[in-house]
Amino acid sequence: MRSADRATRPVDGGAAVERSRSTAARVTAMEEALAQMELIRAVEERLLALFSEGKLFGTTHTCIGQETCAVGVVSALDRTRDIVFSTHRCHGHFLVYSDDPDQLIGEIMGRQTGACGGRGGSQHLCVENFYSNGVQGGILPVATGVALAEKIKTSGAVTVCFLGDGTLGEGVVYEALNMAALWQVPILFVLEHNSYAQSTPTALTTAGDVAARAEAFGIPTDRRAADDPLALSMHMHEVIERVRRDGGPFFQILDTYRLAAHSKGDDDRDAQEIERYRQRDPLLRLRAQLRDHEAAAITERAHRRVDAAVANAERAPHAVVNPEADERHFEDRAPAVDGQAAFARPAADAPALVVQNLNAALHGVMTDCEEALLIGEDLLDPYGGAFKVSRGLSKRFAGRVLATPISEAGFIGLGTGLAMRGLRPIVEIMFGDFLSLGVDQILNHLTKFQWMYNGQVEAPVVIRTPVGGGRGYGPTHSQSLEKMFLGMPGLVVVALSLRHDPGELLRRAIISDPRPVLFIEQKVLYSKRLRPEPPVGMVFELPESERQALYPTGIWRPDGAPGDLTIVAYGAMAELVEQAIGVSFEADEVLAELVVPAQLAPLRIEPILASARRTGRLLVVEEGTAPWGFGAEVVARVAEASGDRPVRSARVAAHHLPIPNARPAEECVLPSVERVVRMIRELVRS
Repeated sequence: MRSADRATRPVDGGAAVERSRSTAARVTAMEEALAQMELIRAVEERLLALFSEGKLFGTTHTCIGQETCAVGVVSALDRTRDIVFSTHRCHGHFLVYSDDPDQLIGEIMGRQTGACGGRGGSQHLCVENFYSNGVQGGILPVATGVALAEKIKTSGAVTVCFLGDGTLGEGVVYEALNMAALWQVPILFVLEHNSYAQSTPTALTTAGDVAARAEAFGIPTDRRAADDPLALSMHMHEVIERVRRDGGPFFQILDTYRLAAHSKGDDDRDAQEIERYRQRDPLLRLRAQLRDHEAAAITERAHRRVDAAVANAERAPHAVVNPEADERHFEDRAPAVDGQAAFARPAADAPALVVQNLNAALHGVMTDCEEALLIGEDLLDPYGGAFKVSRGLSKRFAGRVLATPISEAGFIGLGTGLAMRGLRPIVEIMFGDFLSLGVDQILNHLTKFQWMYNGQVEAPVVIRTPVGGGRGYGPTHSQSLEKMFLGMPGLVVVALSLRHDPGELLRRAIISDPRPVLFIEQKVLYSKRLRPEPPVGMVFELPESERQALYPTGIWRPDGAPGDLTIVAYGAMAELVEQAIGVSFEADEVLAELVVPAQLAPLRIEPILASARRTGRLLVVEEGTAPWGFGAEVVARVAEASGDRPVRSARVAAHHLPIPNARPAEECVLPSVERVVRMIRELVRS
């Protein structure tokens, strides 16, 4: 076109203004992205310096080089309702979510001003709807449960769950992907693929196509480089709105590179490889797109914020723990109730069999508590669970009984996520032996969150499971493994008996208890009748300490005479001990006090100690093996409290062997009436 023609052509002023606005908007977006990335970089570099100065506790995992992932994903969320779950490498995600370096640095420096009051540290952060945990892969089923809860509540919230490519070796990852796809929950999985699992290239640990792993579950998947925060943010806006609109999961793979060590200085990667990626550092590339003075000003502001945050943290007091008070607080969180009502009582209209009693309780809870959900394997009618405790529930409460895959770790974690969002999940594990498959979810997630996150989270999950032998099920379906869980801080362990009202105990666990509860049901009791009447010649006593207990301990004492010894037993062993007490009285005229606890952990020692002090002798009977068991703890606690009036103690338990399948062999291994009678005789005669 000639210059004269250009001169006479009318100018499109509106288009020029629009281009100017678009350019200004892009510059603003770049400045905002750079500010977030500079803040992350400044924090991470300062943390490494603080560590070298001895001012940090433990370790820290920086995301230097990976800042684009955090900015591109988290900035695209609706932070008024969306939820973020992160990993051990969580600082960047936290800073974009919260824009609060004070809480982050305070936490990592172990100060009371930290996000979790200094309890969690670098890997365990929580603020509002942001959560991180350091166990690889374990957070995925929890995040899936949170997303399912938001779907149930129709909140429109999207849950984002970060993971690394090294985590692809964890089986629970695939349990979570399967459940997310089955139930079409609104969750975005973001895989930050930095090509390393700590020090090992993931090319050596991960077979096949990474994207195909999620695609195999029918989950839409995308893979792209995380090198442009603006382009990534635009893409993630589209992905997140797709998840929000369609309600199903999405799997996003982001190729990135970690420029710093896995943690602190443990970096044996090839120096030339690191330098090649350093030349392509997305942060440097973004700086170069702005004017030098503008970029420098943004960098300076980030460093000033970090300097101020460090100074504030150094002035703040360190985190402190009062062990005795904290332990009491956990017990005191149980509400005060009528302890007497937790015991079996005569009632013409009450179900007499344990299985009926529990089933009626579940029907009542599901009726009274709309937040209650039942999840587990083979629960749907007409089957109704392996032992029929759940019969009729799926038909009556459609949509609130979820038949899960065979994924114990996965659906325990799912229950944790549901509980974190205000629901009351009841998780049924088909056999107690299978609890071993979910230990990580119970130990490192469910029972940790409330304390680790400094009271910001509640997870009132009830895990029900049948335990014990006597049915000929053999070595892997007959164990009493509850002792594996008795020492877990943050977990309540409850055992039903024929002397308690099992349904009332279960109802209290589901509706009233704010803590996680492991509810032990010995399978041989399902077909037996409750025993509201005291044994012949004995009277019931509810100790003062138990009158308002959620899961009280009861004592049955000889009527009108002192006892010769105290016997502590729970579950099916209480019934066995009653038989032994009768035999001992007939054969040797021995009188015993029977103490039957419902709450095994935390141990309510007061009623046991009071009885043992009266009699001077203590026998503890349990179905699990003796070493490091419930009986060992009871005997130790009584001995510690006995002072100058020692109590002679003994234990009866299963022999330290697997449970045989053949009934005669099984009977040899498990406690018997004869063994209890023999030990009573030895104690009384000693």
